[in-house]
Amino acid sequence: MSHNPFHDTVFLLGAPGLEHLPADTGREVAFAGRSNVGKSSIINALAGQRHLVRTSRTPGRTRELNFFQVRAGCRLVDLPGYGFAKVSMAQRRGWGELMAGYLAQRQSLVGVLAVMDIRHPFKDSDQDLLRLLQESGFPAHVVLNKADKLTRGDGNDVLRQARRELTLAGAQVQLFSSVSGTGVEELRRVVRGWLE
Repeated sequence: MSHNPFHDTVFLLGAPGLEHLPADTGREVAFAGRSNVGKSSIINALAGQRHLVRTSRTPGRTRELNFFQVRAGCRLVDLPGYGFAKVSMAQRRGWGELMAGYLAQRQSLVGVLAVMDIRHPFKDSDQDLLRLLQESGFPAHVVLNKADKLTRGDGNDVLRQARRELTLAGAQVQLFSSVSGTGVEELRRVVRGWLE
């Protein structure tokens, strides 16, 4: 088992607004995706820690930009989920503006992981995210999460289909499951590459 470069990751802060963001220095990789797609579980699997990020069955629990320090100058950012969260329209708009503002102005952001549920990938909101990333010029990596919910054959079919559908130039796509461990090492390599 190779050394996990994310093992010492710690929670840094939650930013409810752009004025609360940590200093815009170093390098950051953000996790974006619909509510309940499993971003928190992915960050926990990446770090090899079960309770680094609180996970919840209730969609839309993440209401802030949550920053995790991997080491000095290197951070992971858990963005609020978009989609079907049980919150008011105004609150949802607020998060949208928070996310768009963060993506537009953050100098230290070096890449975005677009997390999708392998059973329902490329929904309209996912396509919106990919368009936003394309316009912003960020490197993107699509993570088809919850791969354990499908057979290996079905998972590979979705992966092939996703590669065909992915219009974002240069974006890669992979299978992931924090339950079975599928794709954890691959994702660590991607994120480590961006942070270095």
